[in-house]
Amino acid sequence: MGYRSLFAPGCFKDRTIIVTGGGSGIGRCTAHELASLGAHVVLLGRKREKLDAVAREITEDGGACSLEALDIRDEEAVKAAVARIVAARGVIHGLVNNAGGQFPSPLAAISKKGFDAVVATNLTGGFLMAREVFLQSMSNHGGAIVNMLADAWGGMPGMGHSGAARMGMLNLTQTAAVEWASTGTRVNAVAPGWVVSSGMDSYKDEGVKALIPLLKKEVPLQRLATESEVSAAIVFLLTDAAAFITGEVIKIDGGASCNTKIYPLEETSASKPYEGFHRAQAPKILGGEGKE
Repeated sequence: MGYRSLFAPGCFKDRTIIVTGGGSGIGRCTAHELASLGAHVVLLGRKREKLDAVAREITEDGGACSLEALDIRDEEAVKAAVARIVAARGVIHGLVNNAGGQFPSPLAAISKKGFDAVVATNLTGGFLMAREVFLQSMSNHGGAIVNMLADAWGGMPGMGHSGAARMGMLNLTQTAAVEWASTGTRVNAVAPGWVVSSGMDSYKDEGVKALIPLLKKEVPLQRLATESEVSAAIVFLLTDAAAFITGEVIKIDGGASCNTKIYPLEETSASKPYEGFHRAQAPKILGGEGKE
């Protein structure tokens, strides 16, 4: 059994697409879907052992991939990695700027070091990746970039550092979409809400862990997203079918960003999740087996 994508088989044949944060969560899922559709996926992340594990999965499933282990906050490392990819593959057709990370904290308790670290990962690192992919390939050949935001509309209490960075990425997406349009480069973004992903097991704070099973009650569709529902939006924005879409954001939050907190939400099980990822593993916090 392979990835159950809804997109046409082979639609990314002979294309090279980088996925940052490809060693786990949404990045792992997206890399699998792209590889199942014929892309050569370049997995990029800090921990080589995680990238190796995903690369083995993709190869076992019949896909093609390579990997680059680096910290996207390191400008020189990013420049060198993109240069190696261009030397090996010739053209970079797509970039999924997925890598990110944060920790729960009220603003008053966040140190400058902590704030800088989250902004560097969620904003600056994504900028460096996009800039180098553009300068070293897409400025000459065009391509598609999909950046990662989050449901931070109207603020992100408890994660203000991440919210600030994600909204910065929104403006970066819109700016790049205009500045790079003449080269045939499209730049869009996705903004997931709460996603059933291995990342949920990374939170150690007991208060946060207690909240996770309750999150669905704040979502109009009364459930959380699957990784494959986020991947499907990313993949669509990379396809030729999205050739006239740039500077846009697709919200994947079950209507949570529309919730006024005043309108009473009804309990429902009417919304059925799309389960495309054949290797998906629910986090332990939600009763799954998790993934190391």
